[in-house]
Formats: sequence, structure tokens, C-alpha cells
Amino acid sequence: MNHPAQSPLGKASAYADQYDPALLFPIARAPKRAEIGITGTQPFFGADLWTAFELSWLNARGKPQVALAHVTVPCETPNIIESKSFKLYLNSFNGTRFDSSEAVRERLRADLSEAAWRGAASPGTVGVRLVAPEQFDQEPVHELSGLDLDRLDVECTHYQPEPALLTAAFDEAPVTETLTSRLLKSNCLVTGQPDWGSVQISYSGPQIDQAGLLQYIVSFRNHNEFHEQCVERIFMDITARCRPLKLTVYARYTRRGGLDINPLRTSHPQQLPRNVRTARQ
Repeated sequence: MNHPAQSPLGKASAYADQYDPALLFPIARAPKRAEIGITGTQPFFGADLWTAFELSWLNARGKPQVALAHVTVPCETPNIIESKSFKLYLNSFNGTRFDSSEAVRERLRADLSEAAWRGAASPGTVGVRLVAPEQFDQEPVHELSGLDLDRLDVECTHYQPEPALLTAAFDEAPVTETLTSRLLKSNCLVTGQPDWGSVQISYSGPQIDQAGLLQYIVSFRNHNEFHEQCVERIFMDITARCRPLKLTVYARYTRRGGLDINPLRTSHPQQLPRNVRTARQ
């Protein structure tokens, strides 16, 4: 089983420009899930929505081509794909000839599926959609919708995750609401470099204390964990402390190395949101 410390993160790397799927470095989800009490069937649905902004290859005549790639990795996959290895893998397309953009898409889909589902008893696939340059103007920028928690003037003293900050009104009528914050920050599990994000929390159930929820989000500020793991921790902490009837946690992180990662975890099956970046991404 691959360990994060064995990944390319924090190490000098040669940038291959010839196609090499061996550059992809999958990391098992199970160990970090066990830390937050997930050892059997996962208690959520969802996916990790990636955007690759730096995708290029050569056509059959050697002329460079560019595109954006939207990649959907189901949260049921046994592995995440370490992001620097993903970048190195994408760079390996730079000097490689492909007959068509569809050939590029199929190669991405096959390689990313193999890495994400490696070790699964019944492997599945990841979704890959390419956006051609003539479609770039149709790529919107939009902030997460919901009531902005950042309007609250709260005192923040915790900078490691503190679930005790989460409380809910169990003796009052349940509510349905969507709350957002741009103050999510965590750090890379391996390098400690900052990861900046926005988070949207939609739920039905006992009303969550908004000030405490904002303080809880801020408490991730010095926490070292990958994006996917932070969102699952938030989901599990809110579930345990606030006992919502329904819950969805969706975070959009600022891109690094030409990639953004946007995990969504939800208590109930639902259509995934369109992969629309925020202004900071």
C-alpha cells in the first residue's frame, strides 16, 4: 500500500514530456477514514471533482493542442490520486502525439480509473470530460450559494479541528438551510503547504449554531490533511455532533499545480453539482 510520504510531494521531480501512466501515485483512503471512525460501509455518497487547467498534447502532425479536463472520481474508489503525481502524469502528455482529443480523453479515463480503483474487487471508472478552447468562454465563475457565515464577528482561538465547537438546537423545530464560508484553510498532509478553500454545508435537521460552525471551519487552519480527508472529517463531525437528518458537505479548493480538487460528501444520493469554479480558483 502506498504511503503519502512515498509520493512525489516535497521532492525534486523530473518533468517527463513523454506519456507515462506509471507516474500516477494512488493513496488508499482507508487509513485516514479509520481515524474518523469509518471502517465498514462508508456513511456517505459523493465524488471528488477535479479540474485540470494545464492539459496539452501534440496532434498527429506535431502541433500542440490544449484543453481543460473535468475529472469525477467517485468516493467509492479505494484510492485518491496524489495531486503532484497527477500533475506529473499530465505533463507527460506534453510531447506525446495523439490522433484526436477523444483519444486523449479515453487514455485519461483508462489510466485514472486504474489508479483510483486499484485493488478493488469490482473496479469501476472515473468520469473525464474535455473542454476545447472554443468552449472556454462558456466556463463560468460562480461563488457557492448559501447564507454567508463569514458575516459573523466571532472570536477564533482554535486552529486544529475542534468538534466540540459544533452544537445544534435539538429542542427546537428542524430547519433546512445552506451555509457557506470562504475561510476554510488546511495544509498539505506531507509538505505543510497551505490549501485555501470555500465550503458549502447543506442540511436538514436541528438548527446548527452558526457561530460555532464558523469557528469549527476556522479550526482547520493549521491542520495537515488532504482535501478529500478534510471534507470527510467535517461530514463525520457534523453528523456526530449535530445529528442532521440530511447533510451535504461540498468544498472547492484553490488550484495548485494547475489542478483544483473539490470533494463532495452527502448522506443521500443526489445529482453531483456542475464543476463550476469560484473566483479564487
